[in-house]
Amino acid sequence: MASQTGSLSPTPGGMVAGHLSELRAKWGWFVALGLLMVMAGAIALGNLVLSTVVSVLYIGVMMAISGGAQVIHAFQVKTWGAFAFWLLDGLLFLAAGLVCIFVPMVAAEFLTLFLGVSLIIGGVFRLVAAFQLRPADGWGWIAFSAAIAVLLGIEIIAGWPVSGLWVLGLLLGIDLVFNGIAVLFLGFGLKK
Repeated sequence: MASQTGSLSPTPGGMVAGHLSELRAKWGWFVALGLLMVMAGAIALGNLVLSTVVSVLYIGVMMAISGGAQVIHAFQVKTWGAFAFWLLDGLLFLAAGLVCIFVPMVAAEFLTLFLGVSLIIGGVFRLVAAFQLRPADGWGWIAFSAAIAVLLGIEIIAGWPVSGLWVLGLLLGIDLVFNGIAVLFLGFGLKK
């Protein structure tokens, strides 16, 4: 009986090893991307107001495109009986996107307020969950992260509406720097 090794599907380990060797050959691209992201994050952190506006404009464009597409979609599925709901949802998304585009600082203030409230509510829920996990190892870390979230939310709301000028830009900058560092270290790890 002849062996048909060519027709066998590769194992997950073999597939990972194949992808890893392809990635190792491109380690320099990861390093370059990581450095670019760190520099972009530093620029964002250097001008928090500008990076807040850029963040809000990006959100606005995505919302406007999605809302416009949903309005078009509503007219395509009129026969479903939920035409008004699809249309209204699309129009609301479109309107929110246009507000972000045309008055980004007002949108930034409201997004920042929403973020602060969300951090407080989410932190309280995590704190309750942490105390329900109390006999388990690591429950304190959940409680600690919950307390940090609540404190950040309080800090954001206490500084509102002025915090709307810089919070989103700060978060963008921090995300870019940390993500860039992670990609940078991945590239150096692939070089080995």
